[in-house]
Amino acid sequence: MREHDYEDLHASDFERPRRGRRFSDEPEPTRRGRLTEGERVRLAQARDDAYTETDLPDGADRWTTWDDADQGPRPRPDWVVTELGAVDTDLGVLKTGKEADVHLLRRTLPGTDGVLLAAKRYRSDEHRLFHRDAGYLEGRRMRRSREMRAMAGRTSFGRNLIAEQWAVAEFAALSRLWTIGAPVPYPVQRHGTELLLEFLGEPDGTAAPRLAQLRPEHDELTELWEQAVSALELLATQGLVHGDLSAYNLLVHEGHLMVIDLPQVVDLVANPRGREFLERDVRNLAGWFQARGLPERVTNVEDLVAELAYAAGVG
Repeated sequence: MREHDYEDLHASDFERPRRGRRFSDEPEPTRRGRLTEGERVRLAQARDDAYTETDLPDGADRWTTWDDADQGPRPRPDWVVTELGAVDTDLGVLKTGKEADVHLLRRTLPGTDGVLLAAKRYRSDEHRLFHRDAGYLEGRRMRRSREMRAMAGRTSFGRNLIAEQWAVAEFAALSRLWTIGAPVPYPVQRHGTELLLEFLGEPDGTAAPRLAQLRPEHDELTELWEQAVSALELLATQGLVHGDLSAYNLLVHEGHLMVIDLPQVVDLVANPRGREFLERDVRNLAGWFQARGLPERVTNVEDLVAELAYAAGVG
């Protein structure tokens, strides 16, 4: 239920009190200024929860947030659950990080097995949150100066804005890349600072391994390198570079290399450090493959950087 629905439902039962002087024994507000989107969503959900008379099914943690979320690109995969009667159950943590944690979540309709999703939740209470964000954000269109000052000062309001901005950026990047056929998980929805993504793994909840966990034989190693180059080329044709690429944010799912962790995706044209991020991504990736036996003539960094820059129109 949205906030305006709540007001319509209870207008006959409650009269809005006139604003008057605050009594001396009333506590002063602890926070002023506009709420972030995430905070508005949280408060609206709290109001809805307070007035709902429908209990959640056994074991579920919440009703689906689909209707209130930014929804993934069309055409949607047929496994996406869009019914408003669905519920979400948190099954535990898949991965923890400095900026976000990833949980395993099951979204189900009564009488069905449901679908597993990866719930990536950006945190706003970490004082080191996005300690490198200044370089990544160069060239991006930013918010108003008041919000920029709050973000730069790492106030509570500012940290929430940062977390929300990175969630928005990753959802937009994944939506754009999935639409053109890039090897990324399907972005199901964004709700505040939470992303729900296609779960890459087994039906029992075992996540697909990171490239860094594998020790592939020569033929598989060559195949994975070619897949990595293809992914980089596809990003470059969109004028983008991952910005923080390594063997730790590439998954191998059913023989396919999948790119994850894209909040810091860099615009190669608009960001003055775009070429620097591109070279770093290529060196990180090539170094991992060389260390596992792929010859340097195959993973030539200078040649690949030049090819990608040309594909992006900055070569």
